[in-house]
Amino acid sequence: MIVVQKFQKILNEVTSIRKGVNLVVVCKNQTSSSVFPIIKTGHIHFGENRVQEAKIKWLDIKKGKNIKLHLIGKLQSNKSKEAVEIFDFIHSLDNIKLAKSLSDHQKLKGKSLKYFIQVNISGEVQKSGISPDNLTEFVNTCRSNLDLDIIGLMCIPPINEDPTNNFKILAGLAKKNNLQELSMGMSNDYLKALSCGATYIRLGSAVFN
Repeated sequence: MIVVQKFQKILNEVTSIRKGVNLVVVCKNQTSSSVFPIIKTGHIHFGENRVQEAKIKWLDIKKGKNIKLHLIGKLQSNKSKEAVEIFDFIHSLDNIKLAKSLSDHQKLKGKSLKYFIQVNISGEVQKSGISPDNLTEFVNTCRSNLDLDIIGLMCIPPINEDPTNNFKILAGLAKKNNLQELSMGMSNDYLKALSCGATYIRLGSAVFN
């Protein structure tokens, strides 16, 4: 199947560059039948942009399987309960209200997710994310006060710019805050992200288109 061939080719490419990188296959707007062939290869990391689409698609698929579902899109605090129920990783933690809501629902559910904090490195007003200047305080609050498992940082570089500088800055911020994981790199820039230390890359169109 063409999708599986493309996936395997990318996976082999990524593995040849560096071991231990997690390829999150982004399934936004994809049907379950499109995703099943990749699941059958044994791959476990999949991503969705929206909570509602994820619930419809993945609640049944995940049953009895070791699938790790990643939310990579914007999350509103009023969707926290549903997000905690279906996801295992959230890549877009970007404000204290959301952090508090997620913490509350984790405790009620008895479940612990893994989180990436989204950092707005370039200061784009239209883009979500914690500013680099406020990052350390936010990390400490999430960990110490809210008991969230913060494993790393995520960024989305500006469109039509070389992302390398953003990736390098994010890597430096992660090191400063003793965070091991970096969620950075999508279908158009994952090779540059890998060269800057990405440990999770989020690929959709490179696999399905």
